[in-house]
Amino acid sequence: MNAKEIRDLSEQEIEKHMRDSRQELLNLRLRKQSGQMETPSELRALRRDIARMETILKERAVAAAE
Repeated sequence: MNAKEIRDLSEQEIEKHMRDSRQELLNLRLRKQSGQMETPSELRALRRDIARMETILKERAVAAAE
């Protein structure tokens, strides 16, 4: 998910995607530990998506405070 797609979502939708992504990240970490992970780059991509969502939420909070 790129930043433009995230910006088009509402705050509630972003938070829902973030919860789902964090759950998926946990599942990927467990699969990595058990040796069942095919593509380790998924972890990095998912962490970056979560960071994008957090950044956009923070930007909106700062803009609303001004």
